[in-house]
Amino acid sequence: MPHLTSNTLNTTMFKVADLHFDHANPRLTEYGIDSKTPEIEILKTLWDAMDVRELVQSIAASGFFPHEALVVAKEKGKNIVIEGNRRLAAVKVLLSPDIARENGWALPTITEAARKKLVEVPAVVSDRQQSWRYLGFKHVNGPAKWSSYAKAAYIAEVHREYGISLSDIADQIGDQHNTVQRLYRGLMVLEQAEKAKVYDREDRYNARIYFSHLYTGLDYKDGIGAFLNIAPPEKETDTPVPKNKLKELGELCVWLYGSKKAKQPPVVVSQNPDLKYLSAAVANRESLAALRAGVPLEKVFEISRPPIEVFEQALLAAKRELTTARAYLIQGYDNSEALLRIAGTIADMADEIYQEMERKNRPEAKRGRLTEI
Repeated sequence: MPHLTSNTLNTTMFKVADLHFDHANPRLTEYGIDSKTPEIEILKTLWDAMDVRELVQSIAASGFFPHEALVVAKEKGKNIVIEGNRRLAAVKVLLSPDIARENGWALPTITEAARKKLVEVPAVVSDRQQSWRYLGFKHVNGPAKWSSYAKAAYIAEVHREYGISLSDIADQIGDQHNTVQRLYRGLMVLEQAEKAKVYDREDRYNARIYFSHLYTGLDYKDGIGAFLNIAPPEKETDTPVPKNKLKELGELCVWLYGSKKAKQPPVVVSQNPDLKYLSAAVANRESLAALRAGVPLEKVFEISRPPIEVFEQALLAAKRELTTARAYLIQGYDNSEALLRIAGTIADMADEIYQEMERKNRPEAKRGRLTEI
């Protein structure tokens, strides 16, 4: 059979009842789905986490588009949908409204005639090895991108199962930015942490693992990258962290993802700016010690910054706030004595700062005064 391409090949009509979700789908494994997960649980995950509601509305209104045929692989006597699990979920729900009622899902009205047209759907019969180029282009670098973790898991599967180099995978799916190598390195770092027993992703504090925090953070060469002495992504190794840095790897994973057992939330709440703060913190001995001691990340970041940078930004921030206060002075000041005293304190502090800055800027003036004395 020729390799599956983005063009629809000859399709076969399958009864929806004979089609099964793909337990190995990278998007599903990200949510804890494994080979033993019941199909109803997969359906609930797809509904809750992957916007199946939108597809239900579309299919109810317009039917199942023939040019969006599923891709089916015959594995262990079953018809496994390796592309199109969300569409399969939408059709299954429309065909079995009892499932929606039991779970409190709102369904659009659909006629019995329209429902009968959904009993069978078009699918291309292929297998995983033949279809990886099409799926990789579509979901890693194309119009229907998966999450970063799902992308990395898929890249690793193709690389391991079919012996295809990462550079060849990148060429096949049109990746010109080292995304394939970077995603793979990130997953290998996570797997290396588990193999070394310095971290267990099942112990993460939040339900979802925000994989982009890790693979993006590794690109900070002078911060997180240097902290782990990480191998470059183009090396294509499954052990990118040297053995003498595995302890640090465990620390990094906890800072990124937290620990349920230790009741420790991650210090990185959002990628911007927390990831930058963390990278700066691990690059400085004093701030790293504070981070390890449990000091909040924002405070740790302040410790890591050069004093000249902190001073300049604080001064500029003070100017911005005072500019705002001056703009609202007439309408905002209510003759409060307390506010007047606060303004006086600010004036005194500003004068002290200015005098000290002037003294440092013109040391000869001080020497002149001493000579006169």
